[in-house]
Amino acid sequence: MNVNQSAAPVPPFGQPQPIYPGYHQSNYGGQPGTTAPPTSYGAYNGPVPGYQQTLPQGVSRAPPSSGAPPVSTAQAPCGQTAYGQFGQGDVQNSPSSTVQMQRLPGSQPFGSPLAPVVSQPAVLQPYGPPPTSAQGFGGPPVSQPNHVSSPPPQALPPGSQVTGPPGPPPPMHSSQQPGYQLQQNGSFGPTRGPQPNYGSPYPGAPTFGSQPGPPQPLPPKRLDPDAIPSPQLNELPPQQKTRHRIDPDAIPSPIQVIEDDRNNRGSEPFVTGVRGQVPPLVTTSFLVKDQGNASPRYIRCTSYNIPCTSDMAKQAQVPLAAVIKPLARLPPEEASPYVVDHGESGPLRCNRCKAYMCPFMQFIEGGRRFQCYFCSCINDVPPQYFQHLDHTGKRVDAYDRPELSLGSYEFLATVDYCKNNKFPSPPAFIFMIDVSYNAIRTGLVRLLCEELKSLLDYLPREGGAEESAIRVGFVTYNKVLHFYNVKSSLAQPQMMVVSDVADMFVPLLDGFLVNVNESRAVITSLLDQIPEMFADTRETETVFAPVIQAGMEALKAAECAGKLFLFHTSLPIAEAPGKLKNRDDRKLINTDKEKTLFQPQTGAYQTLAKECVAQGCCVDLFLFPNQYVDVATLSVVPQFTGGSVYKYACFQVENDQERFLSDLRRDVQKVVGFDAVMRVRTSTGIRAVDFFGAFYMSNTTDVKLAGLDGDKTVTVEFKHDDRLNEESGALLQCALLYTSCAGQRRLRIHNLALNCCTLLADLYRNCETDTLINYMAKFAYRGVLNSPVKSVRDTLITQCAQILACYRKNCASPSSAGQLILPECMKLLPVYLNCVLKSDVLQPGAEVTTDDRAYVRQLVTSMDVAETNVFFYPRLLPLTKSPIESTTEPPAIRASEERLSNGDIYLLENGLNLFLWVGASVQQGVVQSLFNVPSFSQITSGLSVLPVLDNPLSKKVRGLIDSLRAQRSRYMKLIVVKQEDKLEMLFKHFLVEDKSLSGGASYVDFLCHMHKEIRQLLS
Repeated sequence: MNVNQSAAPVPPFGQPQPIYPGYHQSNYGGQPGTTAPPTSYGAYNGPVPGYQQTLPQGVSRAPPSSGAPPVSTAQAPCGQTAYGQFGQGDVQNSPSSTVQMQRLPGSQPFGSPLAPVVSQPAVLQPYGPPPTSAQGFGGPPVSQPNHVSSPPPQALPPGSQVTGPPGPPPPMHSSQQPGYQLQQNGSFGPTRGPQPNYGSPYPGAPTFGSQPGPPQPLPPKRLDPDAIPSPQLNELPPQQKTRHRIDPDAIPSPIQVIEDDRNNRGSEPFVTGVRGQVPPLVTTSFLVKDQGNASPRYIRCTSYNIPCTSDMAKQAQVPLAAVIKPLARLPPEEASPYVVDHGESGPLRCNRCKAYMCPFMQFIEGGRRFQCYFCSCINDVPPQYFQHLDHTGKRVDAYDRPELSLGSYEFLATVDYCKNNKFPSPPAFIFMIDVSYNAIRTGLVRLLCEELKSLLDYLPREGGAEESAIRVGFVTYNKVLHFYNVKSSLAQPQMMVVSDVADMFVPLLDGFLVNVNESRAVITSLLDQIPEMFADTRETETVFAPVIQAGMEALKAAECAGKLFLFHTSLPIAEAPGKLKNRDDRKLINTDKEKTLFQPQTGAYQTLAKECVAQGCCVDLFLFPNQYVDVATLSVVPQFTGGSVYKYACFQVENDQERFLSDLRRDVQKVVGFDAVMRVRTSTGIRAVDFFGAFYMSNTTDVKLAGLDGDKTVTVEFKHDDRLNEESGALLQCALLYTSCAGQRRLRIHNLALNCCTLLADLYRNCETDTLINYMAKFAYRGVLNSPVKSVRDTLITQCAQILACYRKNCASPSSAGQLILPECMKLLPVYLNCVLKSDVLQPGAEVTTDDRAYVRQLVTSMDVAETNVFFYPRLLPLTKSPIESTTEPPAIRASEERLSNGDIYLLENGLNLFLWVGASVQQGVVQSLFNVPSFSQITSGLSVLPVLDNPLSKKVRGLIDSLRAQRSRYMKLIVVKQEDKLEMLFKHFLVEDKSLSGGASYVDFLCHMHKEIRQLLS
């Protein structure tokens, strides 16, 4: 895909940049002169000088001030667009240096669809070196009109005029070579129609201000199957002739890419039998047929074609990583992995590398031995597993055995795989409730106790079991801890208080962890009494570490794994182990000490977390803070134990109960693997070197998870340790040993075979941008723990530039340096990377708290690819465009303010937040149907629940909101935002293609910056 950007081509290597007389070098894009260092990333964030925002259709531009004297070309300061001073003057076609640049196919060498070239006048280039007449790369001449072109049906005759609105005369004659017509983009704002291949053409801005040079020959003609002639300037109505620096429709659109993939790949099932196939995008709904490789729901890779050598991998800089979600939930149409029971002998493994039997093992000598695909070791087949081979060398029972024919399956583990060589007991859940003044005052304790009465009926259970095997226990706490005996033989629950929080112990064993059905009456009585017992409390201080310690000791005493559900409201300042102080300091932002805000303030919690992991004690933390609670420290134990953190700032029952209860129900009911260990094995040539996620590692290979649920991922990075072979490819095997909810020890195996390549073009053709961004975000979010945020951002930008420069240098057709050429499957890398750079963790706005940043940082660490995709680039859905009777989701639009129409209503979601934006000119009938009020002014801003009304529009919108919530792992609270309202600033934060208030670049600006970085690398 070529995005052709306006900078002048780079001069031949090794030559100094020419400086034109009359150009003020210090003004040129922030670069003082030829010897000045390039501007740092931070400096380009501001609006580009002279950049004219597009006005909505029908709004005419103010005439230029009559007092401005005509400026001759040579004197126009280069940082400004010269045309801004002359209105839209007539453009005369007489010979001159301005040549229309032609599209050059970006990925032509390997036959993927051609994409538009985006070119922009050199004058508008705020970043590149000063314009030069020297031709770098033998490309087209220096000044290029600002539009996308394709060879037109017929040339404009020399001397014909293209007229625009009257204005002062242009300072020079800018013309086009015969054979290339001036084109103009004809759509603005909400009325923009669909753009084939994203290429709505550029506004034809004549390049005032560029130096006239000798006429240049035309670039060689290339046929472009996607070229669609655009209307000429004089065919368009006057108000559509406003000029725009870069047309947002001519740069790659995430919406278009998503739509194309849905149309091309959503109808057919994805069959996993072929090695190294790139799956459909995460945004496409598709069915998977397992035929020997794990489903992309379990494993997604950054590339499905790995370079054969480490030198090639270093050259391309594409991280080789897999995002693994071992217990991913599958849609109902797909079968869960089969469970294989090999009896007392256990699963068959390679003697040397310990890889488990899988479809890639090669049986030899008539089936008596097998060769391991991972390490090539020859192993004997035990007599009970022997089977004859057919004429192709395959076992005749291959299709009867999941481990010989499928990519994912489970083995029942033998006692050798269990702790202390004895089978585990079923796990336990312990509910630990903060009963300090804050928790009582907000109504949280009463709400929670009421909910638990019914929720305990829905504990996870295995298969068709009538009741759950999980036992439950209850603790309340403030500065001291209260344990409850809820033994079924008691008439009333008994309370035991432990006030020595420095030396925590569990005061009772029998009666603390019980079966729900047996002790139901006592449990109900306890949950009724807790809110009354603490109703008049004045205790505001809380402890935290001793609470986790108590839960872990209880599980240790019961000899089982389990989960603690902690409901906590405030910074633990009471005298106890793990006591914290308020260290929130916004002055540290953008300093070298900023990293301390993300680090825990004491090592006590890491020590405690290690003990929890050893016991198989997973911690889920529900936080209800009114002020700073130091999420960075409190989330350490959940993070290390594979748990989750939920945060409800300024909790109010009436506004937040639906979100909290929905998250709680889901969290309690979800299937969890306890006391888990995961290991990733690879075939010879690559090895796993780095891991990202919510877990603990005591060595370099074993990922330990006290708990692992179906939402969590572990991201693994691979590096070469030898040369790979193109014929044999590369193989990954993820093995997860865990205890199921019923107390059964199991091994879940996922296998995936990848191709290997000796050509860089094959690597770039088989990458997956969504997975790449998932990896890069996690890499950056871990980086902020140890490095200044600015250096983390710079590292990301440099890596992205290196990836794209390597492609440009080694894979793209030769073309001018003024072109930005992106690989077809990576054309969204710049827009998505910019979203990561602008995220709250890496570039916080003034309203983002330290706790918010720490919360998001730990959340993203274990997100899957679908979650990071929508989190960084939110979905924006227009609600009144599609017919009311339509049952499908309305097509999304790009996340930019200029796509919003004030006569419309939009829904925006990013997996955590849900906004309903209402335009000020929405029809009264629509307002009445949705909000049950007669006019826009009477809609309550910040409303979080839509009224239930019996009309088609209300039903459709509420149904859509429900379906979006069902797709996400956390409940998204709705916020209604009115246009021009104070809440609109919050909403605009999620319009990620625009410049952000915190200084983040717009997509257009970042693309220009990326292009500059690439050109610097290439020169």
